[in-house]
Amino acid sequence: MLSIVTDITDPILDYIKDDPVRPEISREFRVSTNRRVYALVDKKPTAIVCVNFLDRIPTRVDELGEAVDPNTAVFYTIWSYAPGAGVKLLREATRSIRENFPYITRFVTLSPKTELARRFHIKNGAIVLADNPETVNYEYII
Repeated sequence: MLSIVTDITDPILDYIKDDPVRPEISREFRVSTNRRVYALVDKKPTAIVCVNFLDRIPTRVDELGEAVDPNTAVFYTIWSYAPGAGVKLLREATRSIRENFPYITRFVTLSPKTELARRFHIKNGAIVLADNPETVNYEYII
């Protein structure tokens, strides 16, 4: 089941301690007007992704934040506890975003420059949008 976290007290946010990509980002930052945490849950989370709705494509973590007129969903971290759960979560989160936020027209990542991230995104249909000094932006064409 897809769970959408918008409340800072949601127990799913306790799992951010396991975030292998951006563990330094606080639970308070992860949920706001323009940010959500999506989780696949089967008694406990099987995968978690954090998304920031922006009006630009960030190239660094410090460019995440608020936007007045967001049009881009930026997936800035994802991790899973079960094989295949990350891919399933990306599909379900993207579908939910498209249904609930019709003004979001682009789906991109702010990914680390790792082979694991590259394989994951390319295998799941993303293209390299930008290779930045510290990160890579992949775009999913929906």
